[in-house]
Amino acid sequence: MKEIVEKLVQAEQEMAAERGAFLLFALLLREDAPDVWDLVVASSWIAKDKADSLRYISDKVRLVLDADELVKLSRIVLIEPDSPALAAFQQAINVEHGVVEIRDSAFSGLPIKHAYLITSRQDTTAISSKPATHAR
Repeated sequence: MKEIVEKLVQAEQEMAAERGAFLLFALLLREDAPDVWDLVVASSWIAKDKADSLRYISDKVRLVLDADELVKLSRIVLIEPDSPALAAFQQAINVEHGVVEIRDSAFSGLPIKHAYLITSRQDTTAISSKPATHAR
């Protein structure tokens, strides 16, 4: 699994440079699907065109993983930027272009057997893009 995660870190960095930062980019092994991993992603640019974003991410993943590695992935899950599940990850873990490994946890009611969080960060652009207000 380590080789897959390392390859996905590189792919995540490349996609972030091309399209914009991810709020979440993680591999999750669910308790109800113990032999295959979900690639779970969230970003503001994904929400703008989900079909195109899914194709783009899928193509990038296929470029970095070989056939034996690809069969270990069940699906790519796109999460909305305002999802409570995303907020749960962001509050628990803060990492960008790295790897945080989690075992036997639950996030927003979803039991996670094993996970690798490559990026899990709050959207600071939404905060910094708000106009400043001054109290008088």
